[in-house]
Amino acid sequence: MEDAARGHARAVFGVVGALRFIPVCYLRSRMDRCEEVGVVEAETTARADDAVSACGRSAQRESARSRPAAGTARWALVALVAGALAIAFSPILVRVSELEPTATGFYRMALSLPLFALWARWERPGRGTTGPAATLGPAAPGVTATPGLTRRHLLWLLVAGLFFAGDLAAWHWSIRYTSVANATLLANLAPIVVTVAAWLLFRERITGAFLVGMLLALGGALLLVRATASSGGTHHLLGDALAALTSLFYAGYLLTVKDLRRSLGTATLMGLSSLVSSVILLGLSLAAGESLIPGSPRGWLVLVTLAWVAQVLGQGLITYGLAHLPAGFWSVTLLVQPVAAALLAWVLLSEPLVWLQGVGAAAVLVGILVARRATGD
Repeated sequence: MEDAARGHARAVFGVVGALRFIPVCYLRSRMDRCEEVGVVEAETTARADDAVSACGRSAQRESARSRPAAGTARWALVALVAGALAIAFSPILVRVSELEPTATGFYRMALSLPLFALWARWERPGRGTTGPAATLGPAAPGVTATPGLTRRHLLWLLVAGLFFAGDLAAWHWSIRYTSVANATLLANLAPIVVTVAAWLLFRERITGAFLVGMLLALGGALLLVRATASSGGTHHLLGDALAALTSLFYAGYLLTVKDLRRSLGTATLMGLSSLVSSVILLGLSLAAGESLIPGSPRGWLVLVTLAWVAQVLGQGLITYGLAHLPAGFWSVTLLVQPVAAALLAWVLLSEPLVWLQGVGAAAVLVGILVARRATGD
């Protein structure tokens, strides 16, 4: 009995001894757990801080990338103005060309094709632009992938080439008959024609500001026509009519390529439409019996300069400039190109500028500028 009692007592004391270590172990485990939790929370907080810092640095880098450097913007503006001046030489070169206007237009398109092909290779393959602000080089952000030329692309490129051929043929002949200032200014009515056509065909909204700009531009156009009619007779009126017809053809071209610009690069679009235009202009020139061979090296130099400088280099510089400047800088091109063309004709061709022509030119430029800003173009 005594042995049994002592055995039970030892068992009880053993259990009690074991139980006294339970709180200690529990407390120790809790402390270890708290330490582990603290470490995890500290690590989580550190990772969150790192993530926030990384996001902040990424946002700063993205903001820095989205803001063009002052130097880039400065060079872009220089490129825009230089491109406008290069294109301003177009009517001068057409006037002094040894070939007829249609044949000159053919060479203007045909000789530009190799440079457009090189430009298209420089653009990122399979990429296009979403607007006029394409880049001279790799595509800018906001481009869309191009799966390749479809039948729809080819159809609209044919139509665009047809309009572009009509534009060049009409404009080049207008330069033959009327003043360079009138031919250039009246052809620049195309943006107004585009908006009116979009209203008639697609029911796009026209604002009151656009109507004011349109009426101002049309009033200026009438002053231009009156100024040339009083000094040049029926030939000048025919030239003015052809210049106005040019604006219709170019408006058709702009409406045609409106969707193509979202899927084709600038150089690809211009190169393919120029190819179609060159074929059409060659056919028109041959049908009219025009000579296709200049009579001197100077004649070839004029054609090459027209194609490479006025056509490709001018368009390329403007394209680069618009890729790095706000859309409102289109107005710089609008104001510089026709004014520079008129001044060049006055200096190089001794083409007179009468006061009525100056008033009409100012009215046309201001009217087009107001109309384009009213449409957000």
